[in-house]
Amino acid sequence: MKAIKLLTVFLLFAVASCSSIKVYSDFDKNADFSQYRTYAFHKRGIDRLEISELDKKRILHAIDFELSKKGMTKSENPDLLINILTKERERVDVNQYNAGWGYGWRYGWNPYLWGGQTYVSTSTEGTLYIDLIDARKKELVWQGEGVGYLTENRDKKEQQINEFVAKILEQFPPSASNK
Repeated sequence: MKAIKLLTVFLLFAVASCSSIKVYSDFDKNADFSQYRTYAFHKRGIDRLEISELDKKRILHAIDFELSKKGMTKSENPDLLINILTKERERVDVNQYNAGWGYGWRYGWNPYLWGGQTYVSTSTEGTLYIDLIDARKKELVWQGEGVGYLTENRDKKEQQINEFVAKILEQFPPSASNK
């Protein structure tokens, strides 16, 4: 019974640490988003990005896909310039399960009386920023941010990047109720 209880607590902590992507956005309330129909990538900004070229391609492809679903097209003379930024940090979670002496599930001596069990897990938390810049004014008009846990699994990486980008760009353009 104690093993089942211990396993249940461990699984709860494991599931809690695998949270979904959190998304935030901010925008210029004076910008007229209906005028933006074309876009291009801000080459100088993207070239400075310190991630693998394959991941850059995955992110840019996902942005192309999501913006095309919104009716936008790539152009040599764009209304918007798109820049991306990334950052990551290592997260360490320490969880401790202490069982004690006394009444509860079962009365009696507990082998974990003097310390319980400690579980340590690490994960990489990544943040993707997507900046939309008015090409004529050279001003930032919208910024989306997605925060979530990254995987090293190559098979899931593209799916994860697509999910990050899709969730961020769900908030573009801002709805009239947000203005």
